[in-house]
Amino acid sequence: MNDPLVYLNGAYTPISEAKIPVLDRGFIFGDGIYEVIPVYGRKMFRADQHFARLFRSLASISIANPHSKEEWLQLIARVMEAHEAEDQMVYIQVTRGVAKRAHAFPKDPVQPTVFIMTNPITLPSDAVRAKGAACVSMEDKRWLRCEIKSISLLGNVLAAQNAAEHAVTESIQFRDGFLTEASSSNVWVIKDGVVAGPPKDNLILEGIRYGLMEELCKANDIPIVARRITREEVFAADEVLLSSATKEVLAVVSIDDQTIGKGQPGPIYQKLYAAYQQAKAASAR
Repeated sequence: MNDPLVYLNGAYTPISEAKIPVLDRGFIFGDGIYEVIPVYGRKMFRADQHFARLFRSLASISIANPHSKEEWLQLIARVMEAHEAEDQMVYIQVTRGVAKRAHAFPKDPVQPTVFIMTNPITLPSDAVRAKGAACVSMEDKRWLRCEIKSISLLGNVLAAQNAAEHAVTESIQFRDGFLTEASSSNVWVIKDGVVAGPPKDNLILEGIRYGLMEELCKANDIPIVARRITREEVFAADEVLLSSATKEVLAVVSIDDQTIGKGQPGPIYQKLYAAYQQAKAASAR
């Protein structure tokens, strides 16, 4: 679809005709939040968890939720139905709204700006999955409220650009010598059969796949822990994995041109990827 239907502030319109005022605080300040929900067979995957994070992010920056969950579902369904793809990626953005430019919140309440669009989901190819991903490392220089799914994504953009300039899949970030996350993925380290991820605190965005990885590990008798992980542990790992809505679960086989493990997707990755596909299939029934 060259001009897909989107939702913006009460109206459904082709994306080419969707417009916001220049004083929208999302445009001026990045004052807003967003959510991304994968769709398989026209059914949202782990929708409850995504809505919980959406509502949590709104509350964290004091934007009143403009819709009930039922209303959100109705709005999203219309946009999904208008798209021809069976598998999609729904994007939701809510900003504080339009107000005179001033850093502090508007004194008088303003109506939040609500935008919904969807695109075909693009997942790693079979060839990429078989080979595994190369990554680079970098210092995490973002702000200290990474748990908020904020539209202020310049730090993530620069990390993604760093990966692009090195012709690799992701930049894996470290803060003060400890693993945080990649530009748009959670990162997992596997050693001696145990999966470890960074703590769910303000230094990472708790991806919806974080909870799913915990569930998949438990269902497959794979030990999993959340703890601080040093840079040295990452490079000495048997396996390193990325997880995100668009990557699902993806094996990392090198970082900074240094081989991880045996330099190929490992057995824990294979188990978790297979389990992920089973979870997708079950949700699409």
